[in-house]
Amino acid sequence: MELELTALHWLYLLFIGLSILFLILKRDLTILCITGIVLIAYMATGSAAASISGIFTSFMFAITELLSIILVISIISAMSKILMETGINDYMISPFTKIIRTPGLAFWTTGILMMVISWFFWPSPAVALMGAVLLPIALRVGLPALGVAMAMNLFGHGIALSGDFIIQGAPKLSADAAGIPVTEVMAASIPLILVMGTVTTVTAFFLLKSDMKKGKFDSSQNFSQSAEVVKETGKEQLSIGVKRLFAIMIPLLFAANIILMFTLNLQGGDATALIGGTSVLILLFTSIAAHKQKALENTTKFLIEGLQFGFRVFGPVIPIAAFFYLGGGGFEQMIGTSLPDGSTGIVNDLGIALANTVPVTESLGVLTMTAVGVITGLDGSGFSGLPLTGSIAGLFGAALGSGTAVMTALGQLTTIWIGGGTLVPWALIPAAAICNVDPFELARRNLIPVVIGLTVTAIFAMFLI
Repeated sequence: MELELTALHWLYLLFIGLSILFLILKRDLTILCITGIVLIAYMATGSAAASISGIFTSFMFAITELLSIILVISIISAMSKILMETGINDYMISPFTKIIRTPGLAFWTTGILMMVISWFFWPSPAVALMGAVLLPIALRVGLPALGVAMAMNLFGHGIALSGDFIIQGAPKLSADAAGIPVTEVMAASIPLILVMGTVTTVTAFFLLKSDMKKGKFDSSQNFSQSAEVVKETGKEQLSIGVKRLFAIMIPLLFAANIILMFTLNLQGGDATALIGGTSVLILLFTSIAAHKQKALENTTKFLIEGLQFGFRVFGPVIPIAAFFYLGGGGFEQMIGTSLPDGSTGIVNDLGIALANTVPVTESLGVLTMTAVGVITGLDGSGFSGLPLTGSIAGLFGAALGSGTAVMTALGQLTTIWIGGGTLVPWALIPAAAICNVDPFELARRNLIPVVIGLTVTAIFAMFLI
């Protein structure tokens, strides 16, 4: 039985459209998203009290979903502060400064390393590893912090996560829903990801380089501010020998993390937890070595500063994330009532409705899969929409008699590039937070390259079916 769209679906779709318009106009989304939560909750429950309570419960749901990311970013920030204060950071990055001498080298080196690490451990822990080491180097050679965030984001949450060739979580979900082997999806995704990745990253780099030439970035600002802080606090707490020892041991500890992730098959949240725990230990040992009797107080000070940074960065995103989680699997927990029978979530219902209204031809099938991937990616998960795109690809493939694997791979790629973390603002927060840039500005920077990449990839996919 086909589910009919209700006024609730159309209201949610209206606020999605308004959110996109606000992003284009560079306006804040907080009031808009809170209004959307209230109106949707009232329409679903008919209760003014429930709609007002829905604001708080939706915020709680969003914070719960984002808490692990907030915490690991806060810890990494605290660790980075003490490494900079003691001067250990200078010794850690010195070997890379001999290799990375231009903004272009910084962009591509950061991106490629991020992609490789993300294949094995997924992007969130990779962001923590890469940002702490490569951001200061990139700033020194003139690449803006926003450029570093773009490189980590597009290569990690874009190229690596959309293929997921090593862990194979994404292709497994897609293949199972489409009713085809995982190997077929992975094989079909390789040319699509090559096209998407090449077009998007090259476009992003040239647009960034053009704006740098026009003087739109003060690429030294963040680094100079950090240098001033270090100069004021002093670097003389540790001897040169101890600094060099820490500069060697810290990368070795993170390298051991990578080995443990691989040998123990730690992924996602488990891998992030390992990185976070290691960062806390580094903070403790560095504080003890540098501050000795005052280590207790200074450790607490750095942790507080890190947590303040984390919540300051994530604070504006929580209301927006709450609204878009409303369209995914959190509706019942956030509002306290169920969606109509047969519904799989507001966003998925919209995707299914779109697929059911489009005639089945090769070109229209590809365009529909791209549109469904974009819509389902708006919940910010990247993975929650894969069963839907896979099942629709299976239906289209059966109707056409071919192309199931290509359309499944295209739906997977589109959903993850949009929702996995290159356009939805709260999904790309890890890279933005590590680089201390505005996540909404990062989303706007990614918009044109990703749209161009998706357009070229969709056209290319039509020739593969």
